[in-house]
Amino acid sequence: MIRDEDIKNVFKKYRTIAVYGMSKNEEKAAHYVPSFLLGKGYAIIPVNPTSDEIINLKCYAGLKDIAERIDILQVFRPSAQVPDVVKEALDRKKARGDIEVIWLQDGIYNEEACKLAEQAGIIFIQDRCMMKEFKRLSPKGE
Repeated sequence: MIRDEDIKNVFKKYRTIAVYGMSKNEEKAAHYVPSFLLGKGYAIIPVNPTSDEIINLKCYAGLKDIAERIDILQVFRPSAQVPDVVKEALDRKKARGDIEVIWLQDGIYNEEACKLAEQAGIIFIQDRCMMKEFKRLSPKGE
């Protein structure tokens, strides 16, 4: 069970977020949530095989293509696709030693993926919005 203190620690400790399924559409959470986090000082790495660039940031087709260290993998994909995303993250973790947290957006959850991630020592947060949680837990209520 993820506690508020655990989530606060994630926000404090980890600063680079790969956004799997980031959208060019400004009206979608997969666009405005990472944009919000970028404005709060987090490094955002868009992952979307159909785009070259989102919010003036280079977009990557998959996790293996990213040279930078990834702290958090934020996932905006349907729940049924999450195990495959987590398996890709586990392959990267084995190869690169990064990805400390996998965070599934509000409405996205998958217990199989949760077990896979937790067995690999990855913090797994599901069915929560990073922007809402940041605002809720921020001392200034931002």
